[in-house]
Amino acid sequence: MSAAAALSCSPTGLDDAVVEAAEVVAGHDGAAELMVRLRHGNGASSFVTLDPAAGFDLLRAAGADNLAALAGRPWRQIIRDL
Repeated sequence: MSAAAALSCSPTGLDDAVVEAAEVVAGHDGAAELMVRLRHGNGASSFVTLDPAAGFDLLRAAGADNLAALAGRPWRQIIRDL
């Protein structure tokens, strides 16, 4: 998924979502992707999978130098800066 696509996917409660964790995973074609687990205000969790370029854009937008630094950050605040 591109950063633009992640931004356009706005399910209900997204404003309350915070990054719970992020990890590099193998995509369906074997290429690395960034999987971000979100915790929503209602307690539900969801996943967003980003291609490498969008993953690096996300890290830059968050001012994070590693994946662990994304945890606890408000999702909407991060993607607003993309």
